[in-house]
Amino acid sequence: MENSSGIRASLAGRYATALFALATENKAIDAVETSLATLGQAMTESDDLTALTSSPVLSRADAGKAIAATSKSLQLDELTGNVLGVLAANRRLDQIPALIRAFTTLSSGHRGEVTAEVTSAHPLDDAQVEALKMQLKKRVGSDVSVSTSVDPSILGGLVVKIGSQMIDSSIKTRLNTLCQAMKG
Repeated sequence: MENSSGIRASLAGRYATALFALATENKAIDAVETSLATLGQAMTESDDLTALTSSPVLSRADAGKAIAATSKSLQLDELTGNVLGVLAANRRLDQIPALIRAFTTLSSGHRGEVTAEVTSAHPLDDAQVEALKMQLKKRVGSDVSVSTSVDPSILGGLVVKIGSQMIDSSIKTRLNTLCQAMKG
């Protein structure tokens, strides 16, 4: 867990560290990780959920009720639901995406894996993700957990972040580099 001190430096990282400690104590790391993945997926698919987590207009009580109902409907585990309640009570629901990333990093480190954040112009299928994992494993020398996202603005290629390293093979970057070279 070489990233743990860096994770604890952020607000979301402190919540993730606390959640990880509770999950470890209750032998529920996999359940919490599954719940957080479900929540992250729901946030990307639902504008209402995104609005709930970023709205400064909702009172703490209303945000707490809404996030409790969301936890129940998504069938999130109890620990994750409780942490979401704390986030709502502290007006920190906007920290959920960062909490998910930090928890994933902690749990990957616990399993001896390295986490890679991969951005592509189009969604990657399972075969492409597996091939990417194998290539990254060769490069870093350990198992790699891949978190994917889609950003059409990169036009093509991939942007891979592993810790502080970034491998940018996107067409957007190549075009920008070519443009700068042509300017002289």
